[in-house]
Amino acid sequence: MIKEEDWNGRYASAAGEKRRKRRRRRRRIRRFFTTLLVLALAAGWFYWQQNGLSTETIVVDSAPDGFAGYRIAVISDLHAKEFGENNERLLRFVEGLEPDLIAITGDILHEEAQLAMVPAVAEGLAAIAPTYYVTGNHEWAAGAVRELEPLLETCGVRVLSNEYVMLEQNGDRLALLGAEDSNGYADQKTVGELADEVRREQGDVYQLLLSHRNNRYEEYAAAGVDLTLSGHAHGGLIRLPGTDGLIGPQREWMPDYTAGLYDLSYGQMVVSRGLGNQLPAFRLFNRPDVPLVVLQ
Repeated sequence: MIKEEDWNGRYASAAGEKRRKRRRRRRRIRRFFTTLLVLALAAGWFYWQQNGLSTETIVVDSAPDGFAGYRIAVISDLHAKEFGENNERLLRFVEGLEPDLIAITGDILHEEAQLAMVPAVAEGLAAIAPTYYVTGNHEWAAGAVRELEPLLETCGVRVLSNEYVMLEQNGDRLALLGAEDSNGYADQKTVGELADEVRREQGDVYQLLLSHRNNRYEEYAAAGVDLTLSGHAHGGLIRLPGTDGLIGPQREWMPDYTAGLYDLSYGQMVVSRGLGNQLPAFRLFNRPDVPLVVLQ
């Protein structure tokens, strides 16, 4: 026969054990949902790092007075990435910058099969402002240049293949130069030769160069161009305080000249952090970038 006090003790012990089990179960459920929330926030932040468009206004104060306030949106290293269907989100973003000119500084794709995405983005950009293009290393590596350049021209984008055009505004002129990437033809015109051609034919005018590779800055300075717009380095992929990114275009560590405005031994260079990547590369603290260069 079980005494009443023993029964009460056993009942209290069993009830206490049930309460402890319920508390442990609730803790496990809370930990589970907390973990899910943290993972969801981390995934969202990572997605934003790869897809959240950003810009910075870079003021260059060396241009002719007639071009004061002239706005240039720099599109670089798209690598066939699409921001929304037919890149509609990218096009709206660029339109919101109200550019007077759009400069595409190479690596719009990295595989020949990606040519199908070009018309939508090229026609969309050309509808916003006069748009100019120079090749990057990846178009040449993909063997796509012979098809890509006439396709861009058909879509309203002016291809600058080691040539220049003259721009005029408010009584002033500047020469817009476009250099094919060094992955191109072996006997092609150099940046120095192109800059000298401008000086022979146009005199001492301000020279604005579009050229894909940021790491050829010594060549740009030696050529005597006033301002170069480039990309190529993807901002160093992972940007930490006190660095110019961690990984360079040749997978070197701690690269230089990867983002923003730089004073060279002659002239200046603006480097875009770019928009896309060639997988498996990814971005951290380095969102897709459309710098807006404002001449003063």
